[in-house]
Amino acid sequence: MTVPRGAGVWLGLAGLLVLSAVLAPGTLRGSSISSMLPFAAVLAIVAIGQTLVVQQGGIDLSVPGVMSMAAVVVTRFPAGHDGRLVGGIALALAAAALAGLFTGLVVTRLRVSPIVATLAVNALLAGIVRSYSGGVPTGAPHALSDFALAKTMGISNTVLVAAAFALVARVLLAQTIAGRRFVACGAAPRTALASGIPVGRFVLTGYVAAALCYAAGAILLTGYVQSPSITSGDAYLLAPIAAVVVGGTALGRGKASVIGSVGGALFLSQLTQLILGLGAPTALQLLVQAAVIGVAVGAPGLRPQRLVRRRRAPAAAAS
Repeated sequence: MTVPRGAGVWLGLAGLLVLSAVLAPGTLRGSSISSMLPFAAVLAIVAIGQTLVVQQGGIDLSVPGVMSMAAVVVTRFPAGHDGRLVGGIALALAAAALAGLFTGLVVTRLRVSPIVATLAVNALLAGIVRSYSGGVPTGAPHALSDFALAKTMGISNTVLVAAAFALVARVLLAQTIAGRRFVACGAAPRTALASGIPVGRFVLTGYVAAALCYAAGAILLTGYVQSPSITSGDAYLLAPIAAVVVGGTALGRGKASVIGSVGGALFLSQLTQLILGLGAPTALQLLVQAAVIGVAVGAPGLRPQRLVRRRRAPAAAAS
């Protein structure tokens, strides 16, 4: 029987909820879940963007810079005036798309390693954020906060936006010609190139779309926390990568699971709740995220099929 890609994270989430009920039942109270879900939704949107990059064989470490830039732009441009909020959102998304385009061009045209390119872009954006903000945070417009904090039919608007992102991304990747070509470029770039598919263009598109996801997550986060710091994106350096690999998307090229990444975001958010509920220090979150990435990356090597091959290989060599 074939297990759907990303299904494991939902089983893991179920197990984590059982563990939470035993060790820290307070983390499963209605108030705790309600406060956790909006942050999980933001992480899910950002993880969807990271999924697009990872599926194309890259990894994006410019997430903190893009998110911080979007948060600063969407607060400073409106300057507290709700009438300028739409312009602020458009400017934040445009700036993010430009950053993603620049990163994609450096990776595809200059052949710079994605890790090096995105780290450099992140440093560049950090400098831009400090210069534009003057090092002083600004409060979010009331209209943005009202939307992010409000609920529709009892569900947080932030959660609904994240669900919409996941649905749109899933449909585009699986049900459209462009989406299937995008997946093909990531899974087998040489074959796709031989088939006449412009691989570099799709990789570039992945970085731009990912940056737009980071900016969207930052805008929602800004409205929810109301007064974000100029380094509000720093907490999203490792978490999206962890959510992606936990959700079933392998680092390197291959098939991606957008829904799995959403499950990974929920898993990590609840894991953080459990850690805090047990009284562990906040700094432990980074250690846990790093450990989760390590386990998720190493887990494929523990599959029974691979272990069987490893055992048979020495025997074949001996014969």
